[in-house]
Amino acid sequence: MHPTTALPPELLRRPFTVAEARAVGVPARRTYARDLARPFYGVRTRAVALPTVRDRCEALAVRMPETQYFSHVTAALLYGIPLPQWLEVDPHLHVTTVHPARAPRLGGVIGHTVMKPTSQVRLDQHLPVLAPAFAWCQLAPMLSLDQLIAAGDRLLGRPIPLATPEEVEDAVRAHGSRRGAHRLREAFGWLRPRVESPRETRLRLAVIRAGLPEPQTNVSIRNAHGVQIAIGDLVFPAHKVLLEYDGEQHRVHDDQYARDVVRLNDLAADEWIVIRVDKHMSDSDAVARTRAALVTRGWRA
Repeated sequence: MHPTTALPPELLRRPFTVAEARAVGVPARRTYARDLARPFYGVRTRAVALPTVRDRCEALAVRMPETQYFSHVTAALLYGIPLPQWLEVDPHLHVTTVHPARAPRLGGVIGHTVMKPTSQVRLDQHLPVLAPAFAWCQLAPMLSLDQLIAAGDRLLGRPIPLATPEEVEDAVRAHGSRRGAHRLREAFGWLRPRVESPRETRLRLAVIRAGLPEPQTNVSIRNAHGVQIAIGDLVFPAHKVLLEYDGEQHRVHDDQYARDVVRLNDLAADEWIVIRVDKHMSDSDAVARTRAALVTRGWRA
């Protein structure tokens, strides 16, 4: 079918419903033309891919009533909470509906129902999304303990926290005895502030479970003159030992590499031992090197 009618400008800039098109005089047959995609029943977009979860949410949102909001995995992805790859690539969107309205039943959507409205829904770039701490709690039944800790660390992490510790605690309490409650409470006890990546979380857990002292996360390191010389990933200040994860940006960006050189020289001048970990180093190797460094500085188990 070939398009025979130009679409109004307001429909060219965003996803729209078939009902919206009919209301501004677009013939029904025009909504089935080949230059329009149909990501969800009753929704049309210009014939382009919807590669991100936000793109798909924006397409679905045009047909969502006020009683519905994005939740579970979809909310976590919208906030940038790290999840296992199998969840990140799942094309389904999770949408929650308030009773007595029925959960949505259409292709590409996983519907949920709650009995009472919640005050924990916020607008995230115009999309109705469950608050981060409450969305994290919904992940408990589908994630392992360590995956849940890594996701939860992002709530309190850098560069900008998504929630306060009090908000996370309130969400855990509100979760009650629902599925995953025991794992959720255990994970909450392991959360730490200022974490920047799941790899940092994994390293911290490996270090603590090996019986080493718990490191501080992403804290300022100052030299003998009180001048800040670094922000360390996992810091043992009493022993002047630093465990750092070097991501790809440390290798491929010249500016970052230059800053690293200065920082490492300053740390060495102040007699810090720095253990650098990359994606090729095993957790056991990192732990062994950290243990050896701590021992040289007087630590004993």
